[in-house]
Amino acid sequence: MHLPPPPLGPGRQRPGPIPDPALDDVELGVARAALVQGRRQPVRSLLARTGDDWDRRAHRVCVLALEPYAAAWADDWLLAEPGCADAAVLLALARVRRALRGKEDPALARAACRSAAELAPADPTPWLGLLQLERTGGAEAVRIFEEIRSRHRDHHHAHHLMVARLAGRRADGGPDPLHEVYDFAAWAAEQAPADSPLAILPVVAHAERYRVLAAHGFAPADPAACGHWRDSRARDVMKAAFDWWLEWEHDGHPRHLVDLNFLAHAKVCEGRGAEAAALFQRIGRHVTRRPWSYPDRDPGEAFRRARAGALRTGGAAPQLRSG
Repeated sequence: MHLPPPPLGPGRQRPGPIPDPALDDVELGVARAALVQGRRQPVRSLLARTGDDWDRRAHRVCVLALEPYAAAWADDWLLAEPGCADAAVLLALARVRRALRGKEDPALARAACRSAAELAPADPTPWLGLLQLERTGGAEAVRIFEEIRSRHRDHHHAHHLMVARLAGRRADGGPDPLHEVYDFAAWAAEQAPADSPLAILPVVAHAERYRVLAAHGFAPADPAACGHWRDSRARDVMKAAFDWWLEWEHDGHPRHLVDLNFLAHAKVCEGRGAEAAALFQRIGRHVTRRPWSYPDRDPGEAFRRARAGALRTGGAAPQLRSG
């Protein structure tokens, strides 16, 4: 007989949701579980079905590459099927993840990415792996980013990575409303089609810049206590992004929940409870590590507290379009 859990007392809180990089991709979750069990076919079928939907392919490969045995499994796959582009790109991204954790030589990860790029010249995903290995927004990162854009101009993950890298430039210079990351994000949003989720990129730039400022002592550790989101420029950016979301509700994009988390975080920091509440309702439990972990917080707990506060004090949420 299974006893029910004890009731939550006044001093206890429900734990926050745990970030799952798969987000709401059910097929990806099934394939990942199969990979953990050592079963290959679901992963092969998933990547074959994904085809040249480059944003979805990047999302799925990156999540699969996080699994501890992904590199070994992909290496076996490539030995069994020499020249298989899907096996090569999974191996490349898995080696990138190992290199970022200090468990593999970055030179080997870069070589794997280049080999995968040779097998599938049109695929931007191996280049995304190379961009992940670049820790600054310097000339090499820009060159790799342009390789990605030449293959998929509106690559979502690549634009987010470039914003994160650029935000760290001149980190010791303190607040700068003219920092280059804001110009890059505004340019990318303007260049993108009207229905592109890159419209949210200026919000992402604001969060990434806060991360850098807080890490260097120029902003408080509590983002909601920071005026970073409350000047006139920031308010204009947040309003434009929220209005875009109300109009488009781009729920079909594989990483749309990343954007909604950034936007909800911004609305909480801005003190816009009703707008944040609407976003939390759409997000559900699909919390992302970034930006809720900024600058050094438990993302699930930060999300839980922010959501509870928004739903408690936000009042009536804005009317959402159906569909």
